[in-house]
Amino acid sequence: MRQYLVRHGESVSNREGRVQGQADVELSAFGRVQAAAIGDRVRSLAGATPIGEIWSSPLQRALETAEAIATAVGLPVRVEERLRELHAGIFQGHLWADLEEQFPEEVARWRSGDPHYVIPGGESRAQLAARGHDVLHALAGRDTECMIVVAHGGILTAALGSMVGRDHPLLASAAERPFTRLPVLDNGSLTLLDWPGPRLVSFNETAHLPQVTACPSPPP
Repeated sequence: MRQYLVRHGESVSNREGRVQGQADVELSAFGRVQAAAIGDRVRSLAGATPIGEIWSSPLQRALETAEAIATAVGLPVRVEERLRELHAGIFQGHLWADLEEQFPEEVARWRSGDPHYVIPGGESRAQLAARGHDVLHALAGRDTECMIVVAHGGILTAALGSMVGRDHPLLASAAERPFTRLPVLDNGSLTLLDWPGPRLVSFNETAHLPQVTACPSPPP
């Protein structure tokens, strides 16, 4: 069973440098261009391995991306609540640049990398990884040979680290987000996971994306 994992296109909050977490934020104009490019890429993949299902987080930035893919391949989008991004609690909605001034103690605890530290009002890295692991494993049991899963950088990388190990060559060699201490998944990227195993075949593929200048994406 093959899962193509897609991080949503650039959102308005990505472009602003704002913590979004589970806030329901739409794609930016550039994010919609990325979503269309992902749709074209998935349509080309479907020629070799027919896509059976498309699953998405319920958050708008993921749904918009999934709908572009659905239009390209002629399939409906199925929503899975557990694919939501990390709940960023008190950090949510604030600019990344302002966090240390506004929440110095909480940011220091989070930056320590403690997987069990729960953001006040939100989740821990361990909780996120467990949720991501469970939902990808459950979807892998579906009666289809290949699916698209559209979600978020935090939950996807946390789940992958839990399933294949953070020392996996593809993860260990990836750039790390200094705030989340998770490998970078670019907006609009494709990652391939094969089951049973799972086996991480590729990580953060971006060759299909438009080669234009865009604001860099901060952590999810």
